[in-house]
Order: sequence, then C-alpha cells, then structure tokens
Amino acid sequence: MNKLILAAALATTLVSTPAMAAELTAADVQAKLRAAGYTQVHELERDDGLWEADVTRADGTFEEVIVDPATGEIFDPRGSRALLDAGQILDLAGKAGFTRIESFERDGATWTLEARNARNQRVDVRMSGHDGRVLSSKRDGWWD
Repeated sequence: MNKLILAAALATTLVSTPAMAAELTAADVQAKLRAAGYTQVHELERDDGLWEADVTRADGTFEEVIVDPATGEIFDPRGSRALLDAGQILDLAGKAGFTRIESFERDGATWTLEARNARNQRVDVRMSGHDGRVLSSKRDGWWD
C-alpha cells in the first residue's frame, strides 16, 4: 500500500512539474538569423547568457546582433523597433531592484550595466534596449 501511495505521489509530481524550455543551440540561432533575412553569420558565441552574432544583412551591411537563447528574440540596433535612452534604462534598472550602478553603456540594441542587486552583490546586467526587460544578470565575482 505504501509503495502504491509513493508511486502515485511521484507520478503526480512528474506530471505537474512544468518542463523547462530548452535554450536555442548554435544551429538553432543560425537558422533563426537566416530566416530573419541575415545572409551570413560570421561569428557566433555565448556571452553573459546570450548569443552574440556578427552578421551580414541582405543589403551587405555588417553588424553584431544579440539573440535571446530562451525566446529567440533578435536584438538588432538597426531594426525597426525604437530604442530606450539612458535615462529610461536607469529608471527601469532601479525599478528592477538594481542599485549603485557603476557603469552602463548601450551595446547595440541592449544595455549592459554593472550594478548591485537586491542582495548587494555586484552583478553584470544585460537589459533589452526596446523595453528594458532584464535579459541576464550574472554575479560579478565572489569577493563583493
């Protein structure tokens, strides 16, 4: 009887636990970029949890774009979507709980910040330049 209850509990846990979405592989990202109209992908690497790609557009221009590995969203600084300015990004970073922002800069269609999180740990943050969403937040060392 106890084994039956344990098996039922285990089955319920396995069925009710949401599956984690698989992140895009390098091949997935290359296919997504080509489908979006980029003619060549020259270099593709992971940095701060995001994909960075050097690409050539159909018009021959060269650019670095960022790809979110979870959603496949492409952040292209020459895309048609509006970009937030520094003041808007700083405001949204504060609302997201980041303090003591030591540096920030626009990196294409994203912003990179060095700040402190809610636990007062130094973090490197990457935010969407379109809506200010936090795309990645990685602790910067262990000595803070």
